[in-house]
Amino acid sequence: MGTGYTAVVLERTEWWIGWIAGISGINSQGETQEELLRNLRSALQEALEMNRADAIAVAEGEPHEEVEVSTVT
Repeated sequence: MGTGYTAVVLERTEWWIGWIAGISGINSQGETQEELLRNLRSALQEALEMNRADAIAVAEGEPHEEVEVSTVT
């Protein structure tokens, strides 16, 4: 199941720029809004994969489990 994220986007001169709200460091640009959104999705996916790998590396060799957490209560 996928998780939704909010992108804040704006057009500046010939470029679209944007950020993923609530996640530091996820930003990109594109010549069109569609290109920007593709770039943001790619940057988000890469950051999530790297963060997951880092978390698993810390837990390596220790008994652990992965539990899905939702912000909806």
